[in-house]
Amino acid sequence: MEGSLSKSPFRIAVLISGGGTTLKNFLRQIDTGRLPVEVAVVISSSSQAKGIRFAQQAGIPCEVIRRPQFDSQDAFSRVIFDRCRQANVDLVAMAGFLKRITIPEDFINRVTNIHPALIPAFCGEGMYGHHVHEAVVEYGAKLSGCTVHFADNQYDHGPVILQQAVPVLDGDTPDDLAGRVFEAECEAYPEALRLLAAGRVKVEGRRVRIAPA
Repeated sequence: MEGSLSKSPFRIAVLISGGGTTLKNFLRQIDTGRLPVEVAVVISSSSQAKGIRFAQQAGIPCEVIRRPQFDSQDAFSRVIFDRCRQANVDLVAMAGFLKRITIPEDFINRVTNIHPALIPAFCGEGMYGHHVHEAVVEYGAKLSGCTVHFADNQYDHGPVILQQAVPVLDGDTPDDLAGRVFEAECEAYPEALRLLAAGRVKVEGRRVRIAPA
C-alpha cells in the first residue's frame, strides 16, 4: 500500500476460524464510537466457529468458506477474495483465521493479521495461539506482546504496523501470559485499524511509516 486507503466509510472484511473474540472486540469498539470502520462481511473457515453468532447478532453478512471444499489453497483463496471484492472492502482483517491463504496482487498490503508475540520472535509455521505462549515461557523470555502486521504469502512475515509489549512475570504459566497478551491485542489491533482508516499508514519496502495526526 503506497499512500492512503482512507475513505468513508472504511469497510473491512473479518476472517475468523473460532471463538471470534477479536471480532467481538472490534464490534464493541465500533458500537462505542472508538473504531471508525464498518464490518461489511465476516468469513469463517468453520461452520462451528463461535464467532459466527457475533456477526449474526450485529446483522453483519457472514459466510462459511471451508478449506476442504477446494482442491487447492489458491482456489480456496480466490473464493474468499472474490467475496471481499463483492463487499467492496478496503481491508481484510484476519482475526484468529487459522487457514493459510494466497493473497492476490490487488490485496497486497490490504490484509492485516495479529500475532501473539513480538515478531520476529516466536513466529512462523506452527507458532500460533497457545503454542506461542508455551514457547515464550519455556524459553525464559522477559518480554512478549503482540504484533499487528500486513499479511503476505509467508507466515508472520509482512511489514509490521505496530507492536505492543507486555512483561513475562516470574511464575507465569502460558495461560497467565496469554491473558496479558490478549489484553494488549484488544488495544493494538483496533489502534492499527484506526490508523489505516485515517489514511496515516504508508508502506515503504518493509517499513511502515505512520503519519502524524
